[in-house]
Amino acid sequence: MPAQGGIQHAVLIISGSEQFTAIARACLPAGRFGSIEVRTGAASGRRCLLERDFDLVLIHAPLQDENGIGLALDIAENRHTSIMLSVPAEVYDDVLEQVTTQGILAISRPSSRGRIQNAIRFLLSVQDKMTLLRKEADAAREKAEEIRQVDRAKFTLMEQRHMSEDEAHRFIGRLAMNSGISRRRAAAQILDEYE
Repeated sequence: MPAQGGIQHAVLIISGSEQFTAIARACLPAGRFGSIEVRTGAASGRRCLLERDFDLVLIHAPLQDENGIGLALDIAENRHTSIMLSVPAEVYDDVLEQVTTQGILAISRPSSRGRIQNAIRFLLSVQDKMTLLRKEADAAREKAEEIRQVDRAKFTLMEQRHMSEDEAHRFIGRLAMNSGISRRRAAAQILDEYE
């Protein structure tokens, strides 16, 4: 399945198990990842997370230098990252109780390849939706900022040139059209001139 909207993900696999790492790599859908990093311990995983952002983090617990649960919780608290935590069946219920409320997907071991693959697909779907929501929120913030700036320019024109609100609105629109610039940029020019 191609990446939704061309979204390329970055994944970090933190595992001391070569077998889990190989299975996790094999379960990653082809063409969805621009970057796949592998670390064997929590400390090296944390360093890697300081260097760059990842959309998906797969943790095979316990790790060689800690149990991995604290690492998963730290990542969930500080990042917009989807996290899968693979834990032994005997601690699964306790771990599930600790991590579920933080948005971490816990799976018990042993797990079939199909189950890991389904978990990864689910997390990618969540990540795609979060990415699109962030883009929409950014666009809405940008539009709100444009409206604020145009309104400030309108009020400045009303004050300085004694225009009505409609006249000021049309003036900004004409300036933008005649100059081949956005209304926001036209508003910025007006504000620079009078402030």
